[in-house]
Amino acid sequence: MFRFLLSTFLVGCLSLCTALSAYSEDRPLRIAYSDWPGWVAWEIAIQNDWFSEAGVDVEFLWFDYVASMDAYVAGEVDAVCMTNGDALVTGATGKPSVAILINDYSNGNDMLVAAPGFDDVASLKGQSIGVEEGFVGHLLALKALESVGLSASDVTWVNTPTEETPQVLSAGAVQAIAAWQPNSGQALRAVADSKAIFTSADIPGIIYDVLSVSPESLETRREDWLKVVGVWYRVVEYLADEDNLDDALEILSARVQISPDEYEPFFRGTYILSLEEALAAWQESEGLDSIFGSSVVVDAFNVEQGVYEEPLEVERYFDPSLTAEFAASR
Repeated sequence: MFRFLLSTFLVGCLSLCTALSAYSEDRPLRIAYSDWPGWVAWEIAIQNDWFSEAGVDVEFLWFDYVASMDAYVAGEVDAVCMTNGDALVTGATGKPSVAILINDYSNGNDMLVAAPGFDDVASLKGQSIGVEEGFVGHLLALKALESVGLSASDVTWVNTPTEETPQVLSAGAVQAIAAWQPNSGQALRAVADSKAIFTSADIPGIIYDVLSVSPESLETRREDWLKVVGVWYRVVEYLADEDNLDDALEILSARVQISPDEYEPFFRGTYILSLEEALAAWQESEGLDSIFGSSVVVDAFNVEQGVYEEPLEVERYFDPSLTAEFAASR
């Protein structure tokens, strides 16, 4: 029995050492990113070679959003760009991560879009809403109803993949849909006289967007990740200068293959946090001004929807120390 336990221990140690070695190799940090303005903004650093200037080797890999999280869970990348809520879901159901950077919060790109004749949230009582149940659009729709004193039972929910929400609204199968850009914008274009009757701008902080890193990579390559944080705030300073807007829109829109004019509303619907604003959002407190408070709200939603069974220790998924260290070095 002792030999069996010793053998098992040695095999486990060998596996762990092999895994840690993979994270400490002299190779690029692999980051999965996808079509969201706060993450497409990384293109500015990529195109300008700012990572090389910072002395860190990084490889950004482009995915559809859900596929990016799947790649992270499969160990194909070291980090992934995702919402704070999806960081909890990925950790509870697949592979835990640690968010080291807050890119932005949604400021209008996530929408509750209603068909003609439904001019406000209250008018949806007794009607049907198309949402991908358990996802952030569902949470947004529930918060919209709550804002006018309605509950989940006051409407009929039609479970719909987010990318199909424009079609179900156009077909008249529902009276409203909840989705994020570009799907929310597609719904507005698909249905004449439809309108956004509630957006993430009405409840800022309900959806934060972050860079989440595997704990193993963070442990073995913390200094490299600190450099990545520094590069991000170079991007933030660049975007804060209105003189750079045209150039920025050219870079961002080219990544998603649309025109700068088409891309500008998406960019405006995303609130990129300054360093000072991010430091404030990293403070642990109740309410949506804190990423911790916001994530407690999302955690409760996830449990209520059966995404996972028990509330999580939210603080384990977020690490403000790199942002604080970068700020202290300035």
